[in-house]
This record gives sequence, C-alpha cells and structure tokens, in this order.
Amino acid sequence: MSDKKLQKLCYYAVAWGWALLKQPIVNDTAFEAWVHGPVSPELYREYRSFGWTPIDTPVVPGKEITNEHQVADLLGSVWETYGDKSGDELEALTHHEDPWREARRGLRTTESSHNKISAETMAKFYLSIYAGD
Repeated sequence: MSDKKLQKLCYYAVAWGWALLKQPIVNDTAFEAWVHGPVSPELYREYRSFGWTPIDTPVVPGKEITNEHQVADLLGSVWETYGDKSGDELEALTHHEDPWREARRGLRTTESSHNKISAETMAKFYLSIYAGD
C-alpha cells in the first residue's frame, strides 16, 4: 500500500467514525487539507521514509482504539468501500468532498496548507451521505 492510500483510508476511517460513532476512533489524529488531499502529519512523519514505494510493514505499533467492536466493523466497511481504489483515486474523491474543500477555501490549487479539517464538517458531510441526502 502506498503512503497516499494509507493516508486517505485512515482519513475515511476517522471521518466515518465522526459521522457514525460521533467520536474519534483514535486519539490525537488530526487531518490537514494538504494539496493532495487529507493528511495526518503524524502519520506522514511515521511513513514518509517509504516515499513512493509500497509500505510492507507498520513503522510503529498501532494506536489504542476505543470501542473496538464498533471500530472493527467501521474499518471493515471503509475497506469494503474504498480499499479497491488507488491513492490517486482516493485523492480525487476527497477533492470533491466538502470537508477537504471547506478547509482549503481561499487557497490556490498548489498552495501549501496546514488548515485542519473540521471533525464537525466530516460528521455532517459523511452522515448526509449515509442518510442519502
């Protein structure tokens, strides 16, 4: 798996966690609206050494997860929905969604940003998709 795909899958897991569970699924994970889509700076630092090569092993042990059963179901759904897509496809998808777009409002296409993607915006947007709005 590429670093980009890992970033986007983790973003979707966190976003859907806010929407469906109404809480973070991991502690201390904030996503920023970078040029190539949502990025967790913490996750980026952990995996940037892989560059464009596939990640074949975790760099650090997994984080402590709250509500393990619910989160396991959520992660399975995220993988079922997004797992067959490449990092580039997931990037393109996030670029059409409100949370990333809202956090990048007023920025040029290639302008660097550390703007946080709002948990409230994630919850509202993905819950609207779930509800079919």
